[in-house]
Amino acid sequence: MNILSRTITGIILIILGVFLIILGFLFYIPLIYGIPMVIIGLFILFNRKEDQIEQIKSKGGKKWLK
Repeated sequence: MNILSRTITGIILIILGVFLIILGFLFYIPLIYGIPMVIIGLFILFNRKEDQIEQIKSKGGKKWLK
């Protein structure tokens, strides 16, 4: 994900999660879904290493062909 889509997705998940947590004070079930949504939203929002691609470190070629 690029920065814009990651920001939008993270903010939407955090807002929905906070709404479910507030609703969870009245009913018990939304609280179960609200807390993980906030955690996942924060993880998506602050994960900066997702867009980096690691280089393949290979020495000597493919061994199974020998």
